Formats: sequence, C-alpha cells, structure tokens
Amino acid sequence: MSSTGSRPWRELYRPGLDEDVVSRPSTIVDAWRRRVDANPDGRAIAYFDTALTTREVDAQSDALAVALQDRGVGAGDRVGIHLQNIPQYALAMLALWKIGAAAVVLNPMYFGRELRLPVEDSGAVGVIATDRDVPAIREAVTGTAVAWILSTSERDLQTRDDPRVYQDTEKAAPSTDGDLVEAITRFEGQAPTPAEIAPDDLALLTYTSGTTGPPKGAMNSHANVVAVARSFGEFVGVVPGDVVLAIAPLFHITGAVINATLGLISDTTLVFAGRFRPEVILDAFAEHRVTYTIGSITAYNALMRLDEAGPEHFASVKSLYSGGAPIPPSTVERFEERFGHYIHNAYGMTETTSGVVAVPLGRRAPVDQASGTLSIGVPLPGIDAEVVGPDGDRVAPGEQGELVLSGPQIVSGYWRNEAATASTMPGGRLHTGDVAVMDADGWVYLVDRLKDQINASGYKVWPREVEDALYEHEAVFEAAVVGLPDEYRGEKVVAFVSLKAGHAATPDELVAFASERLAAYKRPSEIHLLGELPKTQTGKIRRRELRDDNTPATPSHSSEGN
Repeated sequence: MSSTGSRPWRELYRPGLDEDVVSRPSTIVDAWRRRVDANPDGRAIAYFDTALTTREVDAQSDALAVALQDRGVGAGDRVGIHLQNIPQYALAMLALWKIGAAAVVLNPMYFGRELRLPVEDSGAVGVIATDRDVPAIREAVTGTAVAWILSTSERDLQTRDDPRVYQDTEKAAPSTDGDLVEAITRFEGQAPTPAEIAPDDLALLTYTSGTTGPPKGAMNSHANVVAVARSFGEFVGVVPGDVVLAIAPLFHITGAVINATLGLISDTTLVFAGRFRPEVILDAFAEHRVTYTIGSITAYNALMRLDEAGPEHFASVKSLYSGGAPIPPSTVERFEERFGHYIHNAYGMTETTSGVVAVPLGRRAPVDQASGTLSIGVPLPGIDAEVVGPDGDRVAPGEQGELVLSGPQIVSGYWRNEAATASTMPGGRLHTGDVAVMDADGWVYLVDRLKDQINASGYKVWPREVEDALYEHEAVFEAAVVGLPDEYRGEKVVAFVSLKAGHAATPDELVAFASERLAAYKRPSEIHLLGELPKTQTGKIRRRELRDDNTPATPSHSSEGN
C-alpha cells in the first residue's frame, strides 16, 4: 500500500475502514460460499411478497447450474442475460459462475441489430430472457452461436401481481427451449459438476455504450467484481443484515456489481422490484426497510416528483449513492431538504467494474470554486488515481487534465479487441477520457468528457458548467448542453431543457438567468424547451443524440415538465 503522502485521500476514509479488502483476490463463487456457510438461513432475496433464504438461493442456483450443464454449457462459455431487475437475474448469474461460465449482460430494451451485435461479438451460446421477448430475440440472434433461449416470467417467484407492474392479465408462453423455473424444479436437489475457477477468469462481459464507435466488451473478471463489491460495500458502510435495493438496472455494470453482487456476497437482503417505476420503488423503500442503494440521479429526480413521497419512506436508510451521471449541487440540496438524506456522489465505468471513486459515508462533497462542480468523491481502497496533462505527466493539484486510474478493479482489456485495449489501457492504466481536477486533499472533480468540449470562438466551454448554472433556476428539471456548428464562432453553445411540472419559463428568461452566472463566451446562444430529454436506459442524458440532431425542437415560451 502506498503511503498517505502519495494517496492523500486516505485521510478522508472513515475510521476502521478495511483498506486491505481488495488485496485478497477471490472468485465470486468463493465469496458466495463463505456467505452460505456463515448464515444459510438469513434472508438473501426479496421480491414483492416473496423472500428467499441464502440456503434457498444456493439450492436454486445449483439446480439451474445443473440445467445449464445439461445443455452443454461449461467453463469459459458465455451466456446472455436479457432480463429486468428480477430474482432470476441473480440466480442466473450465480448459476453461470458456479460452472465457470460468464454472463453477458444485455440491455432488455435492445432487439434487432442492437441486440445482435453484443450477442454475436461475445459468441454467447444461449440467452436467458423474459418469455414475452423470446420471438423477437430469436429473430435477432438467428445465425449466431446461440443454440437455445431459456425463458422466465417476471410474475414468477411472487404472488402479489401488483397491477402497476404486471399489466398483462396472462403470462406469455414460455420458450420452446425451456422455462427457467421449471428447469430449477426438474433438477432440484442436485449440485453441478465442480468447475475450476480462478480469480482472473471472466465473470461478466459488459458492453460499453458505443458513444465513440461500436460497443466494446469489457472483460470483468471474478477478481475485478469481488474487489469492487467488497471495497464499495466497505466504503459505504454496508454490514450483515442490511437491505440493498436494486434500483440501477442489472444489465449495467453499476447494477450488476454494486447492487446485485455486493448484496449477494455481503450477507444482506437484495430487494428486486422489476423495471424502475418510481411509485413501486418508493413503496419498496418503506416495505423492505431499505438501508442502502445506488441509482442514477434521474431515478432520485423521479422519486422527488412523486407527491406522496415523504421522509417516512426513507426512515430506514443509512446511505444513498448516485452514479452514472453528474449530480447538480442544487438537486442534492433539494432532496436532502425534503427527505432528510444526503445523496453521496459516486463514479465508475464499465472498465472499472463500477464504482471506484465516491464520497466517503458521512462526508459532504465539496464544490470546486472555479467551476461550481460537485466532487465525485475520493478514490476507493486499491485505486491509484492521477490527473495527467497532454504529455502524460501528472498535473499539479487544482489543474485540469485527464483522469487516469489503475488498480485491481480495472479490467485487463476488451474482448477480442487488442487495439482498443492498447489505446485505452496502455500499461494497464485506464485513460478514462474524463477531464478532471484533483485537489490537494484528493477530492476529484469531474469537469466533463473530453469529446464533449465545445470550442466557441477559440474559447473552451465545458457543457457541465453551463448545465449546472441552468439547474439553479427553480423551473429547470433537466438540462443538456452541446456545441452545434456556427459559421461565425465555429461552435455555438446550445442548451436543451425540460421543466418541472407546474413551472414555466421562456428560453429568453433562461438565457438571461444563465448570463448572470457565466462568462459571455459560455452563455447559451439558444435554449430549446423539450418535454423530456433523451436518455440511455441507465439514466444518462444523450448529449450525442441532441448534438447530432441538426433540427432541434422549436423553442417555446413555456413547457410542462415530463
């Protein structure tokens, strides 16, 4: 472990934090076994009105593992999971890991070409999916290595049938290749043939969003996943008996690792509630007495928009974290004022196997005085972080540069893509592509993505700074700033804004508001009001989509929020 002098952020860790938690490489299966041995009858999974003990989850994932081996799945194989946040996701991951196979996490909103690309690239031999999606999936993967599609119903493993969640009156027909729950029943009581699994073996194949080209498969090993799940759990204060709510989608690295895997190997109850629906998630907080979760800031925004939401829903919460998209300081303040809980920032990437920089539990993220940016936190145990200039040398505290990370949480590379690996991770050091500032104490401030920088009349403008200024307006719900071509300036600063329900503001009013807070060259020359800003499935606003659309929505003088 380096000295505190080279890692000043260690002084910000809470007393008693186990910094050596990442120095013990392990497989996820070994970590799971330790949990089973320690407390087999503790509650492991909750899904509406159903709860499964650790012993039951172990037995069901064993039976599913046998079913997969019966289909010919073995060590080193890849299997796609195309599901929302339901218990079957956790059972499928555990089953695959027990037989030495890897899970290819697939966006359940993807079909056609978007689905075929990761399936074909990964060489997945099968897909586990929701029954109603089987026909579309089968059409998309025809001609790939996929030999079977095992289906399941989101209605399984619960009996409440909440009409807000299950709008269909009848279950869809299962796949002709088999039903997951029936497979578990068929092989009940059996254990899979043991597989030799090493910490460096592939556990998850997670595909990047493809914003800079075709999606690339990040190879998250068992050691990577365990390192992040352990270090993040330790960092945010998760202890045995806690209740973890799976808000972040499990097809995203955040949901797969620091919601699901963290919950599975930490002797906690992992709560599922299906696809994110604000009113259902709000009820889950209260019903299951949730103590920890992490989700995108858009998820917290959605909860704030529920009139019925109050402090009582979050009475059991010990820590709330947000990752995946920048958090405006004003949003954090409004949430805490209403519900009494501070949202801690966190940062991670597919290539870092999720969260590796976060605000220590109980501390408040400082705001960078120069840019008004809220800190994303400090590096977690095991992570070495530095901010480097164009020459690759570390810059002085307070200066901007590219954030570069290394440590046991970083993947070894991209699946069958040596060129991309060499470019992004030279010497094992991940060049994130994020412009950041680190102060003398180790707090990291994310300025923006390198590729999103706007060049207006020779001046450099970071969209994040303009967005944060707009968020200070009481009517602004969400904001995205991009650079669009301009004959005079080269690029002009253009903002797209959605308003809060019941609020009104004109584009001219918002321009004037931003102009009071920004230098002349940073001020948006245009503001367009939209009912809703385009987002990824993980809640990130699609700046690229807004930028690529050369015919933005016509500005209006008032707009209802989404």
